[in-house]
Amino acid sequence: MHSEALLKLATEALDDLKAADVRTLDVTGLTTITDYMVIASGRSDRHVRSIADHLVEAASAAGQPPLGVEGMDAGEWVLVDLQDIVVHIMQPRLRDFYKLENLWDLGQADAGTG
Repeated sequence: MHSEALLKLATEALDDLKAADVRTLDVTGLTTITDYMVIASGRSDRHVRSIADHLVEAASAAGQPPLGVEGMDAGEWVLVDLQDIVVHIMQPRLRDFYKLENLWDLGQADAGTG
């Protein structure tokens, strides 16, 4: 599955469970780790875990199971590694504190899916 198709699958899975403030950042020229970073918010630990679980199920059903999933126990910040796409699902207070978008903001425009 190409990165763009996997990105569409991921953002649709996030949208299915009402993830908030979804940002897609194209980081292809900035890192060799991944092509896209997707950052989204969930309202509570339960919501964050539900969104992540739905994403894992959708990716697995499409034949692209995650390389890893971190943070499901606490549900404050779950990272889903889809190889070409790394998805961060966070509670708003952690997202405000870490400001991941700022780490990759080097004057590039948001890739804007959604």
